[in-house]
Amino acid sequence: MSHANDPDVVRRLLSTPATWAVVGLSANTSRTAYGVSSWLVDRLGLRVVPVNPRGESAFGEAGYRHLSDLPDPAPGEHVAVVDCFVNSRRVGEVVDEAIAQRDRLGIEAVWLQLGVVDEAAAARATAAGLDVVMDTCPKIEFPTLGLG
Repeated sequence: MSHANDPDVVRRLLSTPATWAVVGLSANTSRTAYGVSSWLVDRLGLRVVPVNPRGESAFGEAGYRHLSDLPDPAPGEHVAVVDCFVNSRRVGEVVDEAIAQRDRLGIEAVWLQLGVVDEAAAARATAAGLDVVMDTCPKIEFPTLGLG
């Protein structure tokens, strides 16, 4: 059975102030991850934490190489969403790391960006209690839900 995005989940994720860990976000302004993350920060007021192979910082936030490298959140804080800007062949390992770090970081959802599809990873995340949005972009979904 293929995954179907739940509009109520998408609406909640895009209308709730939160911290998102953006896997694939670096300081490279020409990358799609940077442009979408900039929109998340500027338009939605979200906090984004960059996760990339070099641990580069972005938007004034320290960067980390892996989700497991993120420090424990301060009391009352958590990483609500892991936003995945990696190709479909690699996203399964990111989803598995999100599942493994779910309780420590407070992860509620994984968002697989436009063109990123892994049905098995989506099923594992759902089975672990995470909400899943797959193969779409927040900038596309926001206006279609009447949010912007």
